[in-house]
Amino acid sequence: MASYTHELQTALLAVQRATLLTQKVFHTHPKGTLSKSDHSPVTIGDFGAQALIISALRHNFPSDEIVGEEEASSLRENPSLAEQIFALVKESRLEDAEAEGLLGGPVQDGEAMLGAIDAGSSGGGSKGRIWALDPVDGTKGFLRGGQYAVCLALIVDGDVKVGVLGCPNLPVDDAAELSAEVGGEGRGVLFAAAQGEGATSRPLTKGNLAKGKGIAMKEVKDITQATFCESVEAAHSSHGDQGEIAKRLGITQDSVRMDSQAKYGSIARGAGDLYLRLPVRKDYEEKIWDHAAGDLIVREAGGEVTDANGKRLDFGIGRTLKSNKGVVAAPKAVHETVLKVVKEVLSGT
Repeated sequence: MASYTHELQTALLAVQRATLLTQKVFHTHPKGTLSKSDHSPVTIGDFGAQALIISALRHNFPSDEIVGEEEASSLRENPSLAEQIFALVKESRLEDAEAEGLLGGPVQDGEAMLGAIDAGSSGGGSKGRIWALDPVDGTKGFLRGGQYAVCLALIVDGDVKVGVLGCPNLPVDDAAELSAEVGGEGRGVLFAAAQGEGATSRPLTKGNLAKGKGIAMKEVKDITQATFCESVEAAHSSHGDQGEIAKRLGITQDSVRMDSQAKYGSIARGAGDLYLRLPVRKDYEEKIWDHAAGDLIVREAGGEVTDANGKRLDFGIGRTLKSNKGVVAAPKAVHETVLKVVKEVLSGT
């Protein structure tokens, strides 16, 4: 089996550096919202984080393709906003010189920043090495002061090999109760996995990587006591169907609603048990950058991730999961039980 040690270290450091920028925006800056063609919000945090991560990837793996969520045409039309973002990018660096050097150092100028953002234009596919990047997953959560994640995954010949999630607002403590709350001390965690090597968590730092420790999904002995999480936005996930599934499984406690792939990280370390994201309309296609890292982390932590039909998520078709509908993530021992009920509810039986 090929080793992805360098890729994992680079991804961890690149995501950690990008979270420094997103945290600065989260706590101190007007978010600078624009509107993309799909009407989802974009912030200066998205653009800045994408520039930082792609710059690091191009320095280390210049031949790799990158599927990034953002592109820079709106910034080229708005030089003052581009200057504002570059000021943040320029000052976002790791305090450890060796770690910063591994990422290639700071982005040189504004044009280099725009070029990096635009380098995330790969169409994806089933051949070669392709990175999937969501610089701020859960942008609406980011804007309202909730959970968000910086997400990066390496896909090789359609198979996810490396996944990293930077979750600045989740508690560092893997034993902390699952909650969408963001306040208080002791927050900021990096989740990571490499195929065949298990999953880890570690505190986010401003310098080199903190020591990681292994994480695993919690054993669910009684499905009625399971905790499940779902998206905040009803437009992203069918709350009604998910509520009916919980009812049929005998789960009485309320779901925990949080934005972003922080949900994948939360169940991977046993803070929650189930993650359901069921389709709200037949023509909706999930984006690969919204699931690639979390999918691997949960599977490496002992979980199972499929769509609502029981198929593995296929990251080798393009920029979307066009052959999949919905997401069902659970510990392996109970996944089949949950999936059976999901199929019943979606079929109306």
